[in-house]
Amino acid sequence: MINTILSNDYSYFILIMALTAIPVGFVAGLFGIGGGLITVPFLFYIFGSLDFDQSYIMHLAVGTSFAIIVPTSIASVLTHHKFNAVDVDIVKSYGIHVIIGVIFGAIFAASLNTKSLILFFTTVIYLLGIYLLFIKEKETQINIKISFLTKMIFGFAVGFISAPMGIGGAIMNVPILKFFGYSINRAIGSAAAIGFFIAIFGAVGFLILGSLLKTNLPLSIGFINIPAFLIFIPITTIMAKVGASTVHKIEKKKISKLFGIFFNFLLNPILNNGSCSLTDNPISNPLL
Repeated sequence: MINTILSNDYSYFILIMALTAIPVGFVAGLFGIGGGLITVPFLFYIFGSLDFDQSYIMHLAVGTSFAIIVPTSIASVLTHHKFNAVDVDIVKSYGIHVIIGVIFGAIFAASLNTKSLILFFTTVIYLLGIYLLFIKEKETQINIKISFLTKMIFGFAVGFISAPMGIGGAIMNVPILKFFGYSINRAIGSAAAIGFFIAIFGAVGFLILGSLLKTNLPLSIGFINIPAFLIFIPITTIMAKVGASTVHKIEKKKISKLFGIFFNFLLNPILNNGSCSLTDNPISNPLL
């Protein structure tokens, strides 16, 4: 199998990865997301076309996505921080509950039906996208207070859902932070920082899970594919800086609308295509 990958298919692999990395990095910086919502469906398709073990290609896509998000989110957060758009206090007090959710979510991934999960998450994306399209940017600065219980509930839920999907959680964290009074810029910057911690613990979790199962996946460590990781990170880190700089030049009222349009009209066709692929290649409890 490795010989096949290193021939013509490997060239195709590199080209698709490089092209995919450009929009992934840009939207990661622009909207504070990790890029997993784009990366995972594409990786799923590519790994499937390379004749990887069908029982594990979704998990390999998720684990690799988390690994890619780590350096991408660093570039994004550092750029947002220059514009004073990262609330360190909320990242620390809210982020700890997200991390706990990620740990439990990674464990729970062993019993997930992949097709059902993607269909469920597509519904969540539609609802959050609609919310962002219609929510109004507050004209004046308000005093933001979020209770410990609220942080614990929302943080755990975001982490728990993000773990099996290979995402940085901003699809949920940006609307949540906006609901509690954050401007769209600070919501995006802070969500990007929280996404870094989600990615770290998610990547480690899937690396360990794949290693414990002793999966024989080409050029991979656990559920992390090394070539895909190395191809993505130079491009995504550069484009994340470009996207993060761009968002601070856009009028705040327009950013929420762009965020909602992005999820409703760009991501859902990709995810729906991924759902169709999963119907052809069902994966039921592949970690068990």
